[in-house]
Order: sequence, then C-alpha cells, then structure tokens
Amino acid sequence: MFEWVTAGVVTAVVFTICYFYQAVYLLAPFLIRRAAKPEGKVAQLRYAVLVPARNEAAVIAQLISSVARQDYPPEKITVFVVADNCSDDTARFAREAGATVWERRDEKSVGKGHALDFLFAKVFASCGHDRFDGFFVFDADNLLDKNYVAEMNRTFCRGHRVVTSYRNSKNYAANWLSAGSSLWFLRESKYMNHSRMLLGTGCAVSGTGFLVSAEVARANGGWPFHLLTEDIEFSVHCALAGERIAFCPTAVFYDEQPVTFRASWNQRIRWARGFWQVFRRYGAALVKSVPGKNGFYAFDMLMTVLPGMAVTAVGLTLNAAAIVAGTLAGVDVAAVTALFLRALATLYALLFAIGAVTLATEWKLIRCRAFFKVAYLPTFPLFMLTYVPVVLAAMFSRVKWKPIPHAPAESFYAETGKKHLP
Repeated sequence: MFEWVTAGVVTAVVFTICYFYQAVYLLAPFLIRRAAKPEGKVAQLRYAVLVPARNEAAVIAQLISSVARQDYPPEKITVFVVADNCSDDTARFAREAGATVWERRDEKSVGKGHALDFLFAKVFASCGHDRFDGFFVFDADNLLDKNYVAEMNRTFCRGHRVVTSYRNSKNYAANWLSAGSSLWFLRESKYMNHSRMLLGTGCAVSGTGFLVSAEVARANGGWPFHLLTEDIEFSVHCALAGERIAFCPTAVFYDEQPVTFRASWNQRIRWARGFWQVFRRYGAALVKSVPGKNGFYAFDMLMTVLPGMAVTAVGLTLNAAAIVAGTLAGVDVAAVTALFLRALATLYALLFAIGAVTLATEWKLIRCRAFFKVAYLPTFPLFMLTYVPVVLAAMFSRVKWKPIPHAPAESFYAETGKKHLP
C-alpha cells in the first residue's frame, strides 16, 4: 500500500517540476508590457475562410453572417464550407448565406482533419495556389467580432505565417459545464498563448480561430493532420519545424461550449485520446528537440500533449487505490486518507485561484450577467476535476469522433442586448 502512496507523492513532485514554468506564464501579462510599435498603412490581404461542418444547419448561417459583417473589404474574403457527411440542410443554408459549398461523403475517413484536407484540396483545385494569401479556419458554431479579420491581418502582416486568436464564449452562462469550459479557454488565451507571445516562444492552435499562410498550406500539401486532435498535431508539427505560431489578443471570436455532461464527455475524451495519439507519434521527436534551437518551444508542446491532468489523474488514482487496498487489508489508512484529502483540497484551491485570476482580468470580455460569472467560479475546479475520469477512460478506450450538437445564438444575443456582435 505504502509503495502506491510513495508513487503518488513522486508523481506529484514530477508534476510540480515539469509544469512550474506555467506559473511564469501566469505572471507574464502582469510583468511584461510591450508598447505598440507605430505602423504605417497595413496591406489588406486576400483570405479564404474554411469551415468544416457536419450537421450544423442551426448555426452555419450565423457564422457566415458574422464574416460578412467584418470591417474589412468584402471582396477580399471568400467563405468555403465543406458539408461533411451531413444528413441535414447544412449545405443549403451555407449556400443561401453566401458561401461556396462542397459536400463530402466518406464514412471511413471521419473527422475534422480529413474534412479540412478535403477543403484545402478543393480550394486549390478551383482557385489555384496563389489566389489567397492566407486561410482562416473556424468551426460552424463560431461568431466573430467585426474587427476580427482586420486585427488578424495586422498581426499576419508583421511576418507571422501562423496566427491564433482570442477564444471567448457565446454561452458562458448556460450552466456550470459551459462556464467551466469557457473559463478554461479564456485562461488558455490570456495566460498561455498571450504569455507565450510576450515571452517570444511559439503558441498553440486550439481547434478553431486561427490563420495559416498560403505558403505554409502549400508546403504541407493542404492539411495532412488527421489525428483526433488535429489542431495540437499541427501545433507540434510547427514546433518541430521551427514555425512559431503567433497570437493576436485583439482578434476575438466566440465559441459554443457543451451544455450536457454527455456532450462534454464525448468532446473531452476525444481530446484526451487525441493527445495520447500525438504523444505516441511525436513525443520522441519533441524530446530530441528540447536541447536544440527551439528547445523551450518543443518542451512546452511536450508538456501540452502530455497534459498535467493526466499526471494528476494517475497520482490521485494511486492514492485512492492505496486507501481501498489498505482498508480491505485491515490497515489503519487514516494518514493516507488525510494525505489524499489534502491533495484534493490543494488541487481545488489551485484551480480556484487560476479561475479567479482569469475571471478578474477577463471580466469585461465575458458576455453574460455578473451573477453567473461569480456563481460559476466555485464550480470551475469541479469541472476541471471531471477530467480525471475522462483522462483515465481515454487511456483504455477506443475513441471515435462524435459530433457535438450546437444551438443558434439567440440566448447569447439576449445576454449582450444586441441583435449581432459589435
């Protein structure tokens, strides 16, 4: 029993050492202030907007409308949608909203990575390889601030070939699940990618809301990233290739989070399994790259694909197993139980602090009433702790891509008091 306890303690120590650098990320926005450099006239480049969509009839038109309302020359933005294995009217609604749409039927190669690869191939075949300077990638449920493209274009024109953006939420106040997921992504934007940008290292793409140069897309031959988490696979690819992903904090988009535990579970177990896939395929290469020129970038991505919650899950499981085994053997497990409870309390306090700091600094950007912002803060650590069974299940389960149902944004607009985003 006590060997298991020792293993749990060792796991906690390793966790602390490996992830301590993220405390620096938490401090960076407060310690580093970079004055905006004066700029001349910024070129307005040509962009394709790529949207892989599966049964997204409820939301696809709202995304396309938010693209059409951009404070950017409309003739320089073209929207392309792949209606991927759809059984609803996604294709029709996307065409009616003004997008160019292709329909894809392939039940063997399922997932966003395959859909994006199909979409890149179609755009290159129909428009040539030089028509667009860059490609935006969005999910069908996203909404964009009206200056989103202009702000991303400004960062892109500074010489960055891959740029990601600030991920906000359009249903923060729905319940504790959506609030927990929303707060985590706000933290990821502010205290991960923003901090990485301030410290001069590479950022990570998180599913949606990013821009890839045509040069990078051509070099990759489209989108050859087909694991369950194709976004982090692409981020690791960039780290290994020395392609630093930039972050634009002033380009804000809104993403919808799951509101049922089943949908949240399906989404997160896919992510967790996808992270394991990326680790198996690229882990050795990342380790070999740590002593190199982009060593910290590689180390950061290594810690990302082997997420801290996985280490936490193993540690908590070992301690829980020790308590059960000791109880069955008639051993006094009071000390072990107290240690386990202290570990849980410490973890809750740490997660609460991270959530509180994020909530305080991003307060004005969260589009919901103050009551919900405060009320869902204590449940944020509980939401994060539900990752423990998710990560453990992902280790031993065969996970397939499953669609996440989305709803129209009327409730979001009701919270903001607007008919559409400013």
